Amino acid sequence: MSHVLVTGGTGFLGSRTIAQLLTAGHTVTTTVRSLARRPDLERMLAVAGAPHADGVTCVEADLTSDQGWDRAVQGVDHVLHVASPFPGAGPKNEDEVIVPARDGALRVLRAARDAGVRRTVLTSSFAAVGYGHGRTGRTFDEDDWTRTDGPGVSAYIKSKTVAERAAWDFVEREGGGMELAVVNPVGIFGPVLGPDYSASIRIIHAMLTGGMRAAPPIWTNTVDVRDVADLQLRAMTAPEAAGQRYLALAGEPMSFHDIALALRAHLGEAAAKAPTRSAPAWLLRLLATVNPPLRETVPQLGVVRRASNAKARKELDWSPRSNEDAVVATARSLVRLGLLEGLASRS
Repeated sequence: MSHVLVTGGTGFLGSRTIAQLLTAGHTVTTTVRSLARRPDLERMLAVAGAPHADGVTCVEADLTSDQGWDRAVQGVDHVLHVASPFPGAGPKNEDEVIVPARDGALRVLRAARDAGVRRTVLTSSFAAVGYGHGRTGRTFDEDDWTRTDGPGVSAYIKSKTVAERAAWDFVEREGGGMELAVVNPVGIFGPVLGPDYSASIRIIHAMLTGGMRAAPPIWTNTVDVRDVADLQLRAMTAPEAAGQRYLALAGEPMSFHDIALALRAHLGEAAAKAPTRSAPAWLLRLLATVNPPLRETVPQLGVVRRASNAKARKELDWSPRSNEDAVVATARSLVRLGLLEGLASRS
């Protein structure tokens, strides 16, 4: 078994990845912005049922500083670079997101190379693959890249693209023999382990709490967090994964309306506030003129982006859960952990 560094261990994907590494018998070090977060991590690993959680080493390190990274990679065989900044709203200056994502990835890769790490797996995103191409009926795969100068490309989408390209360039020019593999997940759903979760989970939260009275005409690709963690572990160890990208998604895109229907079908009373009707695109465009948070959704209205998971299935024998399984597991975990106001555990 390997000694693995996971960056961003208290995050939604980071904590799940640590849990699955421990279950597989690996030794884990993780970075946290503050060592005060260790109890939070321990609680999340307990929820996941991970063994030997007390054996995880926590190192204080931040993507914006060199401090701590030499210690974090000490004695490590593999690095899973999961941490990345995700803005709650569009920044005034896109460099507020792009620079930390790019420089943070390079900081981790440089430390890993200097420590003699065999392989780093970078968690990138479908944001680096399928955006900026306008409305198209094509199916995206690992050969595609987001056009950062194309339509509907936010600062976050650009940051993921710039960071991944910088990572590939670094390994090619300065990697010193270290291998790189990249996993590109779509919207990550699945069971949460605590209050730290991805932006995708907020969709389910809003539906269950009545914060989304009508479903906007938006489609999302989905993947379960457990399956992303599984794919990262496969990309970490499979010889054929060196130098490769892998899209992580369950299948066909799912509309917000279909997500709401799935919640109502499986959660009963707990999903009573999930929307039953759809909001017209024209109304959302009108509201966006006076509601800044809505403006970033306008380019996504009515756009369906299809992608293929065939490469991960074929090369790494990866088999993800269905869209419906992922979104229903999300909702059940939110209810079970008491993370929804006014909802008791009923599922």
